[in-house]
Amino acid sequence: MNGIGIQTLKYRIKNGSRAVRRWVVPYAQSRIYASKFRPVLGYLYTEWKCNIDCHYCWAYDNTKKGMSIETAKKSVDWLKSTGCRVLALMGGEPLIRRSFILELVEYATNQGLFVYLPTNGRLLTEEFIDKIGKTGIAAINLAIDCVKEIEGLPKALEHIEPQFEYLVKQQEKYGYIIVLNINITSKNLADVKELTEIAHEYGIATDYHINEAPYMEQPHYKHKDTDTYIREEHWESVDQVLDWVIERCRMGYPMVNVIEHLEDMKKFMRGQAVDWKCRAGHNSVFIKADGTLSPCFPLSNANKDWGNISEGFRLDHDELKEQKKECTPHCLSTCQYNVSHVYQLGTRALMWAFKHARMGGRIAHA
Repeated sequence: MNGIGIQTLKYRIKNGSRAVRRWVVPYAQSRIYASKFRPVLGYLYTEWKCNIDCHYCWAYDNTKKGMSIETAKKSVDWLKSTGCRVLALMGGEPLIRRSFILELVEYATNQGLFVYLPTNGRLLTEEFIDKIGKTGIAAINLAIDCVKEIEGLPKALEHIEPQFEYLVKQQEKYGYIIVLNINITSKNLADVKELTEIAHEYGIATDYHINEAPYMEQPHYKHKDTDTYIREEHWESVDQVLDWVIERCRMGYPMVNVIEHLEDMKKFMRGQAVDWKCRAGHNSVFIKADGTLSPCFPLSNANKDWGNISEGFRLDHDELKEQKKECTPHCLSTCQYNVSHVYQLGTRALMWAFKHARMGGRIAHA
């Protein structure tokens, strides 16, 4: 079989099939029922708390309780009723409550959902990796910003090397995808390249974000003046790193980001307008820890009643369109950008699924 073992072949077929059933089919249905709310992607904010303190991160709040398992399961049921088949867990650090995550992921996968789990990896153990693998988890997004810890950037590979090795080792056995999630800041530019090459060596995908300040006021955030933010004196160096990443993408390194997104990061960090058609609230939805809804995470603090999982999403298309004129210039979300990119041209969804299968289940650029 040209060097491809039976287990690897089964892994590729499984992930290619899952990509079509959980992404492409719901996407096609969203185009058919374009006037209705048909999310392709659902975000579930299960946990406010985190076990580390990244200075750029304004998402977590250790004073708040996380989502109850009852709300989580009702959220899965509601998403399924809307036609959504992809569930991305969010935090905080979701593995603060590992037993909760195991129960939730098993419930969601039994309902036929593609479940994506982000984690900084500190709370991973071999036992947990085996347990989460057996639940049918589809993707594990491992957030690592540097190889050796840098002040303000504690998500370092050096702290989780044994877990990382075991996670990769068990990948084909359980059929999940691994993505290395890297936040590009002013302080880790050399590490971005090194982590990219490490991911390539291990045959796993990478996912890049450009460091963003909070769009709305976050009273609990204590690092508002962090030196991780990208400022004018960093632009040229960040450009060089992005050009390097784009070159690797063209060479065939598996990446979540499309090239257009990486190019747009250069404009975004300079405060220039980026023309992208955000689909948040149309083809994605954010479920907060109490079961209330929002179009996306950055708008979750907005003084607006968007509905809840019991009553549904109160979507006013005109109002949301006006809101996006204000918020889109301050946001360049990787997931939302990709949803927008694929949504604009139907053949991109099919191309993405094909690459997903051909590249061994690793997430490919469309």
